[in-house]
Amino acid sequence: MRIAFLTAPEGVEQVELTDPWQAAVDAGHEPVLVSTKSGEIQAFNHLSKADTFMVDDVVGEVPAESFGGLVLPGGVANPDFLRMDEKAVAFVKDFFEQGRPVAAICHAPWTLVEADVVRGRELTSWPSLRTDIRNAGGTWVDEQVKVCDHGPNKLVTSRKPGDLKAFCEAFLDVFAKEAS
Repeated sequence: MRIAFLTAPEGVEQVELTDPWQAAVDAGHEPVLVSTKSGEIQAFNHLSKADTFMVDDVVGEVPAESFGGLVLPGGVANPDFLRMDEKAVAFVKDFFEQGRPVAAICHAPWTLVEADVVRGRELTSWPSLRTDIRNAGGTWVDEQVKVCDHGPNKLVTSRKPGDLKAFCEAFLDVFAKEAS
């Protein structure tokens, strides 16, 4: 399965990109780095600059239907930048409208809130997003990983980097079932 990993040009939490990416590779999937601009993205370890990564595709130039699923890594700044980009928000919304699975960790559900796709859904996130999720019509839960199928697609969410093992296992399981 081709899996889109959507990030802003800077601000993604590196481990929330690299761990799920490697898990996807290890499971035989093809991860593709999609961003709002071509070139490189700048990852962070919390607030400190970390590594850079080459962008494979630019949002708005590649359709959601060319991917089997979407992973949204967190970081505080990353989803905040993404939710201000109309093409990124539309790209995310397309996955929901097409019934394709989506996985989001930490602060990434901010982009889901902006795409108006959390209404009636149960999800988790970094705790500071709980009010935003509730205000957008979602139900926030404090769980290591939450898989929600109360909607047009499967949605996998986790709270923080400490949940990455469970997050990777859950999204890979969901994506594999959706691909078969």
